[in-house]
Amino acid sequence: MPDERYFSMLFEHAPISLWEQDFSAIKDFFDDLRQRGVTDLDFYLEEYPAEIDACMSRIRVVRANHQTLRLYGVQDETELVAHLGQFFRDEMRMHFRAELLALWNGDLAWAGVGVNYTLSGQPIDILLSWRILPGSEQTWRQVLVAIEDITLRKQAERALFASENRLRGLFENSPISLWEEDYSQIKAFFDRLRAQGVEDFEEYLEQNPGTVKQCMGMMRVIAVNRQTLEIFKADSTAHLLQNLDKVFRDEMGEHFRLELVHLWRGELAYETEGINYALDGEPVYVHLHLSVYPGYEQTFERVLVALEDITARHKAEEYLRYLGTHDVMTGLYNRMYFQEELKRLGGGRQYPVSILVADLDWLKKTNDTLGHEAGDKLIRRAAEVLKAGFRQEDVVARIGGDEFAVIMPNTDAKIAAEVVQRLRSLCRLNNKFYGAPILEISLGAATAAQGDLEQVVRQADNAMYHDKNARRNEK
Repeated sequence: MPDERYFSMLFEHAPISLWEQDFSAIKDFFDDLRQRGVTDLDFYLEEYPAEIDACMSRIRVVRANHQTLRLYGVQDETELVAHLGQFFRDEMRMHFRAELLALWNGDLAWAGVGVNYTLSGQPIDILLSWRILPGSEQTWRQVLVAIEDITLRKQAERALFASENRLRGLFENSPISLWEEDYSQIKAFFDRLRAQGVEDFEEYLEQNPGTVKQCMGMMRVIAVNRQTLEIFKADSTAHLLQNLDKVFRDEMGEHFRLELVHLWRGELAYETEGINYALDGEPVYVHLHLSVYPGYEQTFERVLVALEDITARHKAEEYLRYLGTHDVMTGLYNRMYFQEELKRLGGGRQYPVSILVADLDWLKKTNDTLGHEAGDKLIRRAAEVLKAGFRQEDVVARIGGDEFAVIMPNTDAKIAAEVVQRLRSLCRLNNKFYGAPILEISLGAATAAQGDLEQVVRQADNAMYHDKNARRNEK
């Protein structure tokens, strides 16, 4: 026979919010009202509406389970009880009034929908039900309350119960791209696979890579709104639908594969970020939210896809990332990125690694005689030479005002020496093109077969100063 600890665990770890509450103070209040001759609680509460809040404050929370704490966004029961007024307010008064009338009429159980709020102020649509436990019928000391979060369901119901014209207006004039689609062929395909014994859909996709494209062809677009046409540069719905292959391509295949996996698992709401393309070929970065309409869970005949255009945000984020790793003046990597790559490559397997250090000569003289604008131009010319002299996998960085450094993975000393000569040739070519002021760069390289790359940087730096002094002595 299960013991008390077993039932306590069931309570604590139930997947819905459970509360044990004490309604005895409400019972005492009702008894007092009856002794005072009140027979119609409904009428009494009309006359004294403040009693609704007073009754709410008479409820004593005995305990609440883990799911309750998660639902309301609190750390423990102490915090929960301290903020009950924030959770049960506004619309909840109306629902609580109905609960009081049920109790007054002798009901030992009640259920209804309502709205609560999280600690952060977010509304939660709930299905609330309570029952006075056996043995407490006369005192109401033990009441079990269950609260289920039905926010998503209620949102869908509100949309369904709204008038068709209002729905169409909302759909058409939504500031985000909306697609109403039919996934019934995909659902039928899933059903056939399951009938054939397929259990692991991800494994099936690995073995049948053409399935993703096949399923993409099974989608049928029923309607799109105006914002969709604007985002994707389409003249009309027909124009868009005739060119869907230009919209959903390339990277979208992987995103759609994940979407299929979630639907296979029965997850009927899914969101992700991805890339679509406008009909002019420009990428459109989107935040996608897909949900199967309530009532169509067995067929997928109605699916709403919302696409928020986050291209501007994406570009801003990319620019911030760029600023964090690049030197703005030259477009080369900055010192921070150079140091991070030193650490990363130092623990890798791309040896031999060669480091080149470059120092722009006569920059101060140029700044003093021709001005800082001319000096900045000289720095950018040095960057042009360095960009032209290295491979894509090399890390070319500006690490100081007139200092540059390059990491060359899988490069031995011989190749590094050839790179130095190539840079000297590129520097001469640059001077022929630009003329004055003359661009001169001191160069030094060092190579490591393994070990500490910081030491190699110092060796390359010493070689650069040796080169600088040698060339000055020649003049």
